[in-house]
Amino acid sequence: MITLLPKSRAAWLRCGAIIAVLAGALIYRNILSLWQLTEYRPKDGDIVFQSLPHMDLVDAIEGISNSPWSHCGVVVYEQHRWLVVEAISKVRKTPLSLWIMRGRKGHFEAYRTTLALPSGDEPLHAALNHYLGRPYDLHYAPGDDEIYCSELVYDAYRDAYGVKLGEWQALGDLNWKPYEGLIRSMEQGVVPLERPIITPVGLTRSPLVKRVYPRKM
Repeated sequence: MITLLPKSRAAWLRCGAIIAVLAGALIYRNILSLWQLTEYRPKDGDIVFQSLPHMDLVDAIEGISNSPWSHCGVVVYEQHRWLVVEAISKVRKTPLSLWIMRGRKGHFEAYRTTLALPSGDEPLHAALNHYLGRPYDLHYAPGDDEIYCSELVYDAYRDAYGVKLGEWQALGDLNWKPYEGLIRSMEQGVVPLERPIITPVGLTRSPLVKRVYPRKM
């Protein structure tokens, strides 16, 4: 009499091994995120930067700006948890731990303003909430109907406190040439060299912010 039990058991063992590997990877990424959160002491209004998983647009953002950063957002504390307000597919709020896990290798940096801002976080929260739900701007053009990540940070601080974090640069002054094909495909054949852009790394270069995580040695 032939039984299929051994084959069935082997199949279940293989499935179990695959699930264990996937679970282990997920647990590892969660541990990494949680470990970083034991080192990083968030403060309302911190600006966090990360490298998103590789894709054509992400690589173009990093390459055009000559920077490892392709994404950023603002840390806020609401309902007893830390969140990141970000413009990704649209402007939304993401738990900080999940935001960290999304980045390549879970690596991120956090910057904090050096300004003596008015007490209370209501102005910044209100400014960020004003943009919630706005779609992501794939043309990286000034204007509030659509908005991209570093523009959201810049606009929120401008609206809340009247400060300008970072400097806008014309696309033509950046490293656009290696990505000309992608730019033309997104802009219907045009390369808008005069278009002003605020990049994630441009925010980090502002004299009005300092890095607080990881701490400089």
